[in-house]
Amino acid sequence: MMKLDRRTFMKGAGASTAGCALASLLPGTLGALEQTELKGSAIEVKSICEMCSTRCPISARIVNGKNVSILGNANAKSFGGAVCARGGSGHSLLYDKQRLVKPIKRVGERGEGKWQEIEWDEAYALIADKLGAIKEKYGPEAVSFSSKSGSNHKHLFHLAKAFGSPNTFNHGTTCPTAYKIAAFAIFGTKMKRDLGNSKYIINFGHNIYEGINMSETRGMMKAQADRGAKLVVFEPRFSVVADKGDEWHAIKPGTDVTVALALCHVLIKDNLYDKAFIERHVVGFDEFAKEVAAYTPEWAESISDVPAEDIRRIAHELAAAAPHAVVDFGHRATFTTEEFEMRRAIFAANVLIGNIERKGGLYAGKKAKTYNKFAGADVTPGLAKPKVEMPKPTAKRIDMVDQQYEMLWSNGGIYQSILDSALDEVPYKTRGWVMSRTNPMQTMTDRARVVKAMNAMEFIVCCDVYVSETAAYADVVLPESTYLERSEEIFDKSGKNPAYYVRQPVVETIGDTRPSWLIWKQVGDALGLGQYFPWDNIETLQLLQVKKDAKLLSRIKQEGYVSFGKPLMLREPEMVANFAAQYDTARPLDEDGTYASAMKFKTPSGKIELSSAKVEKMAPGRGVIKYREVNLKKADELFFIQGKTAIHTNGATHNVPYLANLMSDNAVWIHPLTAGLLGIKSGDAIRLHNDVGSEEGTALVTPGIRPDTVFAYMGFGSKNKELARAYGKGVHCGNLLPHVTAPVVGMNLHTTGVKVEKI
Repeated sequence: MMKLDRRTFMKGAGASTAGCALASLLPGTLGALEQTELKGSAIEVKSICEMCSTRCPISARIVNGKNVSILGNANAKSFGGAVCARGGSGHSLLYDKQRLVKPIKRVGERGEGKWQEIEWDEAYALIADKLGAIKEKYGPEAVSFSSKSGSNHKHLFHLAKAFGSPNTFNHGTTCPTAYKIAAFAIFGTKMKRDLGNSKYIINFGHNIYEGINMSETRGMMKAQADRGAKLVVFEPRFSVVADKGDEWHAIKPGTDVTVALALCHVLIKDNLYDKAFIERHVVGFDEFAKEVAAYTPEWAESISDVPAEDIRRIAHELAAAAPHAVVDFGHRATFTTEEFEMRRAIFAANVLIGNIERKGGLYAGKKAKTYNKFAGADVTPGLAKPKVEMPKPTAKRIDMVDQQYEMLWSNGGIYQSILDSALDEVPYKTRGWVMSRTNPMQTMTDRARVVKAMNAMEFIVCCDVYVSETAAYADVVLPESTYLERSEEIFDKSGKNPAYYVRQPVVETIGDTRPSWLIWKQVGDALGLGQYFPWDNIETLQLLQVKKDAKLLSRIKQEGYVSFGKPLMLREPEMVANFAAQYDTARPLDEDGTYASAMKFKTPSGKIELSSAKVEKMAPGRGVIKYREVNLKKADELFFIQGKTAIHTNGATHNVPYLANLMSDNAVWIHPLTAGLLGIKSGDAIRLHNDVGSEEGTALVTPGIRPDTVFAYMGFGSKNKELARAYGKGVHCGNLLPHVTAPVVGMNLHTTGVKVEKI
């Protein structure tokens, strides 16, 4: 058993987090970037980071006119008042001479790298002319709109609605959507992890010590270092989270579902599950129990290589720690086409131990409306949405071709269906594409197919801070201000209680850039859709959100992150008692001191559904969770898997100077036995290839991976010269991955087979 204390833990994890960034900015040579002094606030401004999707609360200021100090916001206690390495690097964007600071239009062939700087009015006029022509000839549905989810997508999708297109997509099916759709199927809503209060954590490749979410990462650190939680990790390679675990099981890629189902089998067969919870809050248990009866630990071992005796022991340990225990439902783990069953099986294990709405388990977020319902009064403020009467699309979405994907149509869509529509004209042809801060050339599979689809389109608009690998194939690229230069509306960050935060500018805008909310409003104006954007500035939007409560808006801006009320988990007696004592009007407690009787789920039955008639109707044969065999590689190939690094964010940050200096390449992990058979040593140039593509990289020989598997961090190997620091550095993972869409959840397939040879 590994001995873990805070000192040794933080020493090991220190490479992944940083409390502050204070560094000189690189001198710029492009246009307005030649200025040598930053203008802005020398007093700390509360804002929001955007170096990754977590978007942590920060406190930042200018130092001596040349540097930017970026700290965490101490008001956001779960985030620990800290930022990670990526968060600390935000200053590195400001004077980067490769940053886009003026609109540009393509003057050569797509991807050729020939551009001309233009003024905003010309960019808007060109966009309005081209999109208007497509709309007039083919209908508004012939234009698709896509964005990385978060602060950017709402304004772009508002433009899409005003334009009349139903085709809006976020990045979900290239990253997190599988567990979201699985949660909707079982609980009818998204679920959150209370890692910080867990006593036992089972992890299926969710490497949050590298793919950092500051709140959850610090929660896991707290659980391990302060509470002595045991961490069991199933992953094909010895990742950082595996290194910090008490046990690492080098599971065969793509077989996680077998272990999850076997855990459920043991919990049921050995009578370790929470019968009272199941009887009161769950439907479909009998059907599920009948199905998993065959999924023994011995069966799982024969497929996954995880010893049956370990699976059985871990199930018993999990039950002993319940309900303050959790099976982490993951985030970009080793993907297969059976992601839906894998994530549902993981959720089912949590349901069986009765950890729902208990400390250390899973819970639903408590936004103001729900929180106030239990308080019996409006004890916390809620946010309002601007009331704008929008036109209703007349066409179906392009991903409405198979009923099994029904839950996706209102949850981000199947992103890669844009490619299918452009190339195969199913159900009709996409001819225009407008996107904001998204890089499908890196995050989607089969890069060559992405190129082919973009070349098949009549007009493409990208909004970004760099000419990304995707933007390099656009017709017009619009420069967005960095997060340190712009204001945005208030965002809901509610967890166990309501919370809000807001982005505010720290420095004055550099170059001729604009915030995306303003860009899409002005595009709307150019298209003659101004009536759908009845606000002149971000302050108007913010006041609408707080229902014109100027005092509340002032508080949120001053504090940056504001949390209201006491934490509430409906089945945790101590929390419920503290909540009821806080509010005289609070709902009366149940006899057991909880609010369990009020726990309702947004499923057809109103309960947790381990078997689902809705899913069965939507996707016949999938109402009950079950195992389906998958074939991810050829017999003479190695498994190829990818993952996140703490230094970079997917396909977004590899050209940021500070981060590029820290990590510019992604050496390919290969086991010593495999390397020996192939005559490969660490540092050797190697080639990975399969039927999809071929990539050259550098070998890293390590025992920290299975002999039948190779691994590379994702996001490297950009193929456009506009990203000079990232160009050609490392293996481009998407160039090796096949175009395969997983059933029900619509995910891109991120596990495949490759052959490896020394160059």
